[in-house]
Amino acid sequence: MHLAAIHGADGVERPALIHPRRGVLPAEHIRPVSSVIDLLTDYEEFSDALVALPDSLFLPRETVRFAPPYRSPRKIWGIGLNYVEHASDLSAELPTEPASFIKGDHTIIGPDDEIVLPAQSERVTAEAELGLVIGRTCRNVSESDALDYVWGVCAILDQTAEDILQRNPRFLTRSKNFPTFFSFGPELIPLAEFVAAGLPLDDLAVSTVRNGVAERTNSVSNMTFGLAYLVSFHSAVMPLFPGDIISTGTPGAVVIDSGDVVECRITGLAPLRNRVAARLSLPDPV
Repeated sequence: MHLAAIHGADGVERPALIHPRRGVLPAEHIRPVSSVIDLLTDYEEFSDALVALPDSLFLPRETVRFAPPYRSPRKIWGIGLNYVEHASDLSAELPTEPASFIKGDHTIIGPDDEIVLPAQSERVTAEAELGLVIGRTCRNVSESDALDYVWGVCAILDQTAEDILQRNPRFLTRSKNFPTFFSFGPELIPLAEFVAAGLPLDDLAVSTVRNGVAERTNSVSNMTFGLAYLVSFHSAVMPLFPGDIISTGTPGAVVIDSGDVVECRITGLAPLRNRVAARLSLPDPV
């Protein structure tokens, strides 16, 4: 069972569960919840209750418009230069520790929402990434135990105002935090599903796609810092809470412009797709 949020006819975004054969079930048919984060923490309850419900309550997937799974994680960690080849593309030295940064939740958009190019930047990139979704509060966890605290994974498109970053690496926070610079969804997939399918997370391929062409593809196994290490490392910096996201790095970025369509494609996940809107203009001086 996957988790998602969907747009209701009234415009309200509602938590939902996705059954691979039966379709999409608004979570309110089991009991009201305020966020998909509630589904993460009570996953077994909702999964068990779903079995007894009639098929008439499920919506065909093709009739549903997905929203971002949720709007207010406690934090979003991004990881820079985590694929060896991506670092070499940028003529950057491989970091000896994760090159991490935090994004605000004002950056969040969902599938098919528009990425807006800020007026302050002439060169914006989009980067496909595998996201880890924390399922249980953790602090100072060992690498061997770290994935026990991860509920599942999601597809991410992380945007960067690259020209701002190139002016000074200390401008990283600004370059990463314009509105619409973090898209995720359309669904969250539990780690248990990959275990059941015998598909190791290290075998997943991540592709940054622009206008239908896969510009860069790489395997999770080629990350400098592995998934469990990233969870363990950041749990030693600060507590990780249910719904927190670690965006684990990109195999390569693509420069985007108005009218482009960019995608994150990951083995076993539904594609995440966003169109690029026209560039904003700065207001005239008063």
